[in-house]
Amino acid sequence: MPPQHIFCNTNALWGAVFARTLAKLGVARAVISPGSRSTPLAHALANEPCLATVPVLDERTAAFFATGVSRATHVPSALICTSGTAAANYLPAIVEAWHARVPLLVFTADRPPELRGRGAGQTIDQVHLYGTHTVWECAVSLCAASPAAIDNWGKVIATAWAHAIGAGGGIAGPVHVNVALGEPLAPATKELGVNPAELARLWEEWLAREIPLSPVPAAAVSFSPEDVFAWAARFRRGVIIAGETRPACPDSHVAAVVKLSRALGWPVLADALSPVRYRCADSGVVVVGAYETLLRDSACAQALRPDAVLQLGQLSFSRTLREWLASPPRPTLVFSKGGRNLNPLHHEHRTIPFALEDFAWDAAPPTQDAVVLAWANAWRAAHAAAAARIAGALDALVRAPAAPPLFEGAVAWLLARYLPDTAAVFLANSMPLRDAEYFWPTQCSRRRIFCNRGANGIDGTLGSALGVAASCGAPTFLLTGDLSLLHDSNAFLLARADTFVGSLTIVLINNNGGGIFNHLDVSRDNPYFDRFWGMSPQVDFAKLAAAHGVPHERVRSWTQLAHALSQPPAPGVRIIEIPTDRMADAQCRNALLAGIR
Repeated sequence: MPPQHIFCNTNALWGAVFARTLAKLGVARAVISPGSRSTPLAHALANEPCLATVPVLDERTAAFFATGVSRATHVPSALICTSGTAAANYLPAIVEAWHARVPLLVFTADRPPELRGRGAGQTIDQVHLYGTHTVWECAVSLCAASPAAIDNWGKVIATAWAHAIGAGGGIAGPVHVNVALGEPLAPATKELGVNPAELARLWEEWLAREIPLSPVPAAAVSFSPEDVFAWAARFRRGVIIAGETRPACPDSHVAAVVKLSRALGWPVLADALSPVRYRCADSGVVVVGAYETLLRDSACAQALRPDAVLQLGQLSFSRTLREWLASPPRPTLVFSKGGRNLNPLHHEHRTIPFALEDFAWDAAPPTQDAVVLAWANAWRAAHAAAAARIAGALDALVRAPAAPPLFEGAVAWLLARYLPDTAAVFLANSMPLRDAEYFWPTQCSRRRIFCNRGANGIDGTLGSALGVAASCGAPTFLLTGDLSLLHDSNAFLLARADTFVGSLTIVLINNNGGGIFNHLDVSRDNPYFDRFWGMSPQVDFAKLAAAHGVPHERVRSWTQLAHALSQPPAPGVRIIEIPTDRMADAQCRNALLAGIR
């Protein structure tokens, strides 16, 4: 607020308390969509010097952008919108945030209760708007100001923050606070019967009180590393499934996985969204990235069948892996921070409601059991052979003179070769994520990998990637297909130089439709396939990029792509478009994964 702290109306005071509380809690960014009913909140946020604010026209894009920021920073972002369908447009991102355990603070402005259900404009039922997809929700009406009311408003915001971050051992995720605001909304409009000096006095007194939120009780810890070692001692041939995790400190997570793998002697099957895939190829433990091709070989899958499974985070999307784990089911121990059920296979399992890195894993020496050592060596040899087959085939493919279209599966493999060591990578769902799973090798790098893996949708892909790029402090690369990019093309409005801060390179696989459906049974003997599943968009991306002032390059050879990826990433947004053929890609991908002898 201005130095004199003049408030012309009560709503302006409520807004100031709102903005200052968020700033004190440590909110990284407030993402604001335009509207009238949210004016007191939006104006106060814009006027708060300790907060970064981002205006976003499209509420769906705004919500996914905020989700991307929260993914990268592990700090809740704030979302603010006006009443009505504006709030409803947040739903897809809130669903994603809930499933992915991304902290998010959602504040929707609303009409006062007396205007609801009476035909007032932009008025819908916003209470429980997001159903079961929030970790906490609250509805408040901001009315007359008093010390107690102001304190309660601050406590509501602080409580929302605590629930969003999963304080006390809870599950992190989105919270929803529905805020009913009456007139006047504009901060400069005087309110009848209100003394600005009295409002200023209440503000100063509130600043001085600093009433803290009552601490959230910590979850009781009834688990120790010895429990894992005792459970694992019952089995000789186990595997660790390093699934999708979002550790605030990837190095700590990887170190814990390495220590546990050494102690148990079990190999680690590392998902494309696990930092283990990218950070510990030289750790000495068996890290398996090529399990898709291994498990498609029935003899290999049978020989490597485990007695037990230790699962870290969300299980990979791979149907091959899931069917292998389910036939027959194996005893499973799941680490799931907050205790959410992450066992879709209905195995005999126990869930540990903590992250692996929450504990010290130095309690046991590396295993010396001959059976266990032989088991690990069998996995090491099988993975090395499979990874070498894939690398040799892809290397031969990219070295051979080739005219377009190029094989899209090789793009993920080339990204692993050419991206900066500290780059952030955002993988779109559908085939880009799968190609990273299939072809990205195990490595030793500092890269961070992101994806909207919670609900696995293609919506919000570009907005989320822009949020990551704007907040992660590293050049960011989005690997996406054409339909995913078009589904969120409104997010290009954020690419303006005066709005977007960061570096995002969009690596666009343009296979003119939904390539994943070419791998499904629906593609066979279906006269409606191209119209309702392939969905060929026939869009000129060069013109779309030009409309938003985004640099665009279409590459037609592997040499050209390697050169484009090798260039130092510049600030702003650029597109590297790679034309491919989705039908030919499906055949090539299946041949590679079936094994090249």
